[in-house]
Amino acid sequence: MDILVDTDIKIDQVIAQAETFCEEEGIELKLVYKLSNKSLEIISERSRVLPTLYYVSVEMLKKRVENGCFILTKDNRICGHIFVHEHQVKEHLIYERSSLWVDSDYRQYNLGLLLMARLTEYFNETFLISIAQTTKVHYYNELLGMTHVTLSKMSVVLVEELEKLGKLRDELNFRYYVNACFAKEIGQIK
Repeated sequence: MDILVDTDIKIDQVIAQAETFCEEEGIELKLVYKLSNKSLEIISERSRVLPTLYYVSVEMLKKRVENGCFILTKDNRICGHIFVHEHQVKEHLIYERSSLWVDSDYRQYNLGLLLMARLTEYFNETFLISIAQTTKVHYYNELLGMTHVTLSKMSVVLVEELEKLGKLRDELNFRYYVNACFAKEIGQIK
């Protein structure tokens, strides 16, 4: 069952197809707040080895999973995951989607989009940002209704805080997407 994202297909249909694929394949989508040390070690090592992932230590993952992490499991093995990293910018909490990964056996079935969609829905009433390099993730962000913002649209305080956190990246290579809640306030964070 090959599922390709087509601009003529509504995002809800693509997500429903991904969910159907999971059901048929015995893949379970779970929201978790704790993972075993062994699972965290595997995810950490994966982030060290894969150039597309930002390295995340086990200690960092322990903090991130407490915010809520969506995982895909099959036969008690994690075959996909997405986390959020919590940033404190003045009195605001900003959540950054991070560590999106899907096993190569399942990448053609839009499971990454499914994980992104569930996390985006879960954090829809908070400030959610996606800082990504790949065109596919940009496209998925747009499908999910996230807004592309440039550094010039962000408040000076937000840019300074992101820079301190090491999250200010080259706009030629990285793009910033925010959810609707964050888009309303992005220039106002002081």
